[in-house]
Amino acid sequence: MALGAETSVSWEYRAELVPLLGELKTEGYRLVALEQDERAVDYGSLALEARMALIVGPEVGGLDKDVLDLVDVVVEIPMHGSKESLNVSVAAGIALFALRTS
Repeated sequence: MALGAETSVSWEYRAELVPLLGELKTEGYRLVALEQDERAVDYGSLALEARMALIVGPEVGGLDKDVLDLVDVVVEIPMHGSKESLNVSVAAGIALFALRTS
C-alpha cells in the first residue's frame, strides 16, 4: 500500500483465495470479479452494496476459472483501441472509485 496506508486500512493476507471466497459467501458478501470474460458486464452498471467483495487477479493470466466459477458477477472496464488491458492496481482503482461514487 502507498505511503504507509497499511497502518490505517484493515487488511489481511490469505495464501489461498478459494477458501476465503467460500467464507465471504457464507457471510453474505456479493462476490464481484474484475476480469475480461465472456459473461462480464460493464463495471459502470454495478451499484455498491453493503457487503461486497471486489476480486482482482494477476495482470497477465487473470483470475483462475475456479475463482470465476464462485463469483456472483464478473465486471470489466470497456477498453478501446488495440491495447485491451490495464495495470491491475489502476483497474482496481477505477472500479473502486466507480463503486464508491455509485
